[in-house]
Amino acid sequence: MQQHPSSAQVEAATAAFRMLADPTRLRLMWVLTSGEYDVTSLADLLETSRPLVSQHLAKLRMTGLVHTRREGRRVLYRARDTHVRTLITEAFSHAGHEVTGRPRHDD
Repeated sequence: MQQHPSSAQVEAATAAFRMLADPTRLRLMWVLTSGEYDVTSLADLLETSRPLVSQHLAKLRMTGLVHTRREGRRVLYRARDTHVRTLITEAFSHAGHEVTGRPRHDD
């Protein structure tokens, strides 16, 4: 039998899903699954303002979904790890089935 998650794990998962419930943050995370980007590049890709992107990135970083790396004066952002990238990829795969009506994958 599978062990139940701890209260701390449930809280961390809830915080992550809460952050991903925002369309702009979810779009940011989709982009960040494919590599590192600075705020300006992300704002251009999402066609939104730099301040808005910065605010969302700060929230994503606070919940551990995003990792940063400094390169000179620039700060580069990316999805934190394989778990986060898989979560985002699977969320959009699920959404694809919902939107298109494609058959689901059953185990």
